[in-house]
Amino acid sequence: MRFVFALLITALPASAWEFSPVPICTLDHVEDDLAVRVTYDPNTELYAITLTRPQGWPADPTFSIRFDGGRPLTISTTRHDIDPETISVTDTGFGNVLNGLQFNTSATAFTATGSATFSLEGAANPVLKFRECATAPVA
Repeated sequence: MRFVFALLITALPASAWEFSPVPICTLDHVEDDLAVRVTYDPNTELYAITLTRPQGWPADPTFSIRFDGGRPLTISTTRHDIDPETISVTDTGFGNVLNGLQFNTSATAFTATGSATFSLEGAANPVLKFRECATAPVA
């Protein structure tokens, strides 16, 4: 897993939000010791967010993300998965997550005993592209 994290860090410029439509709709952001990825797979119709950091995530029962800025919002779930370095959530709708990323200035992902804050500067335009990709007809 550390190898994957190292690839994510070296493959993307620091503090940039990047959108890619191939092979599935993907938003990537790498900052300090945190890699954030949001995906939408039109074949499964599932959205996912993963947050990877070398120090890992504690195995807590609840995971939340607080968005701070123009449209503050906190969302929480007990339906998350944790492997040693990555916490992930998958769902059929991600409107609140996408709104949080697009309309705010920072986000803090947290559990009861661990947290990571990241910038949303430059996320709005890539999120718009992501939304267009996620709603495009499947051929």
